[in-house]
Amino acid sequence: MSATSAAGSLLRRQLKEMQASKDLPGISCGLANDSNIFEWEVMLMINDDCKYYGGGNFRARMVFPPNYPHMPPTLTFQQPVPFHPNIYESGALCISILHPPEEDEYGYEAASERWSPVQSPETILVSTLSLFHDPNDESPANVEAARLLREEREGKHKEFRKRCRKCVRESLGED
Repeated sequence: MSATSAAGSLLRRQLKEMQASKDLPGISCGLANDSNIFEWEVMLMINDDCKYYGGGNFRARMVFPPNYPHMPPTLTFQQPVPFHPNIYESGALCISILHPPEEDEYGYEAASERWSPVQSPETILVSTLSLFHDPNDESPANVEAARLLREEREGKHKEFRKRCRKCVRESLGED
């Protein structure tokens, strides 16, 4: 069995388990294209008690490399892209567990924080949901979002919250 077909078999099993699970509230996934197990369409439904993003439904694509699970997939939010410190304006998610399993050239992340084959689509999506509840402004992908979040935490204004609510309304087709 080739590495690509082994990865495909693993992904088929993981997708089936996630779709059957009752323990993943707020996460829905399926194939983006019926013939390609390496590309998933994901919907993250953020519950109402989330301070900044509550009530939002955000679509994303998760694309797996042929050498999965040895290398991480990518997760890219579709339009509207959430205004979030850990999401690039392009929609790409920046989270340690999606960084390749190698030494961080900048010394910011320990190797144990980066991708490892013990991660799964489920752990990625659960971690992503937790970022909506507790954004990381220490190593931002979106510097403006991180700055506005810090300023709001300091009580300077509510611009971050306003931008997030706009994204939530757009995600629901209200804007």
